[in-house]
Amino acid sequence: MKKLSDSDIENMGGVDFIPNDREIRKSVRAELKIQPMVAEQNPPMSRHVVLDLHHHTEEQAWAKIMDLATSGARRATIITGASGILRQKFPQWVCDSILTPYVISATPINNGSFDVLFHKQKN
Repeated sequence: MKKLSDSDIENMGGVDFIPNDREIRKSVRAELKIQPMVAEQNPPMSRHVVLDLHHHTEEQAWAKIMDLATSGARRATIITGASGILRQKFPQWVCDSILTPYVISATPINNGSFDVLFHKQKN
């Protein structure tokens, strides 16, 4: 590791020194030839999703809802629109279809959208 000289210390005197702990740990591990103890993690997937079904056919909406239910999302705001077939069909799908086992609850937010909680998906 590099040792700081007196001039290095003097040059740092007038500057606010904010160490980047992650970078320091990485450089020390690299210099000591130590593998990272914990693998770097990918950022977690968003657990809340907004799905707007305006301008979708019934079949397209069904496919998107099933994709969402099996994606691992835990909560979603599903916008069906205040009028139309999707506003009528969505509560039926939640109660009596193959979508039912994926859904914990589907609560109306307003006249055209629902707050939906999904079961946790097993890996």
